[in-house]
Amino acid sequence: MIFSTTHSFGSILSPNHSTRPYTPHLNAVLCECFDLYNELVPYGEAWSWQKSIVKEKKALIQRNQSCSDTLIILQHHPVYTLGTGSSEEYLNFEIIDAPYDVYRTERGGEVTYHGPGQLVMYPIINLRNHKMDLHWYLRALEEVVIRVLFSTFSIKASRLEGLTGVWVGDQKLAAIGIRVSQWIAYHGLALNVTTDLSPFQLIVPCGIRNRNVGSIKGILGEFSSPNRYGASDNNSTDDFQLIDITHNALVREFSEVFQLELALKPISML
Repeated sequence: MIFSTTHSFGSILSPNHSTRPYTPHLNAVLCECFDLYNELVPYGEAWSWQKSIVKEKKALIQRNQSCSDTLIILQHHPVYTLGTGSSEEYLNFEIIDAPYDVYRTERGGEVTYHGPGQLVMYPIINLRNHKMDLHWYLRALEEVVIRVLFSTFSIKASRLEGLTGVWVGDQKLAAIGIRVSQWIAYHGLALNVTTDLSPFQLIVPCGIRNRNVGSIKGILGEFSSPNRYGASDNNSTDDFQLIDITHNALVREFSEVFQLELALKPISML
């Protein structure tokens, strides 16, 4: 089911939903934030930014200087990415005839898809400032999304034992893949908001054959009615509004979970 172009998200937001900016914890520390959530950024460019920032943070640590955290938020042009040990058997196409660019990266996990309507968060986190525990970090990223879905949309999401990510029933709404080097974590999470899910049909997402991929829009669509034409424009105002609402909630919950105060930085600094 899909949203009516005249449907208001106000009627499906959680009663606890708030549009107020987050209030940092008293003990929150600054985290620089490059917020491009309304922009489509080529994957290769964003990957280059991450590696450059990681290199800078490692240099600071080697000089025993303070090394704070960084967050990049964006959307990508359509692209498939594979983890360092990903198997090409999970691709339902030949790489030389791939429908979109394909990148093999150094993150963990199997193949996934990124594209418009999916909010991607790349926290470049110095785990020395938090907890030097990879399992804790993965669960914390999941917690951010679980809180967003419940507090903003009253969607009860969960974790599945033995699998990384966030699920609503058998639908995976958020994929997580990270790389940690010298306790600097990068890559991150991707949350399907208004994403066209059809490109996922050309892969076995995250190498999991018996589960589906979902989106916030799709879940909420179960509680809305189609318009009189039975369809809605994929670029409707409601889609943009849903992206805005989800972005604001992600920022708020990320800051809460990691006890960080985000300081917006100009893109020219990347």
